[in-house]
Amino acid sequence: MKKKNQFLTAACYLAAILFSACEKEPSTDGQIDGHGYVDLGLSVKWATCNVGATTPEECGGYYAWGETDTKETYDWSTYRHGTQKDKLTKYNGTDYLTTLDASDDAAAQNWGGKWRMPTKEEMDELCTKCNWTWTTRNGVNGFIITGKKAGHKNKAIFLPSAGARNDSTRYFTNEGGYYWTDSLYCNDKNNAYHLSFTQGEAYRVIYGIRCGGLNIRPVCE
Repeated sequence: MKKKNQFLTAACYLAAILFSACEKEPSTDGQIDGHGYVDLGLSVKWATCNVGATTPEECGGYYAWGETDTKETYDWSTYRHGTQKDKLTKYNGTDYLTTLDASDDAAAQNWGGKWRMPTKEEMDELCTKCNWTWTTRNGVNGFIITGKKAGHKNKAIFLPSAGARNDSTRYFTNEGGYYWTDSLYCNDKNNAYHLSFTQGEAYRVIYGIRCGGLNIRPVCE
């Protein structure tokens, strides 16, 4: 029994070493307009940090959908595009706008240049055409996302589990990650599409209430 336990311990130790060796580190291919980017072999390049962050592990700022500044309270009473969910002043169906104008894009307004928020399709692409590995970096939980194509398999970004803001409270810090796209959920104009993930739940693009405060990971052509 002792030898068996020793064998199991050694096997577990070897597995941990192999996992650590295989796990990719966030990479940088260069800078565009002063911000780092990674080419994962997708249709767009992805930023190495969130808007408002200076390292991959930092949460960065929280933004309501279609707003370009952070704030203390995230609810309908403070929402820029309508003070009540049934009285939206923009992206409300009558204006036929289904994606954010550059003036309402937090990535474009805060970073400038070629940077913008991803579309729903670009976020779907990140989910389906890359490898996702849950990990912890410098005490921050999140996903390492690596390219699948030849020449891009050593390229990676890290998305921290920065949680979300509702009212004046931050929820699910270090448990879940929530990242806006620029795309309206047309079946219910009170909502927009965003990436959602947790440690024990599949990463996917879903829709959520527009006045909530989520993170933004920019993209560029």
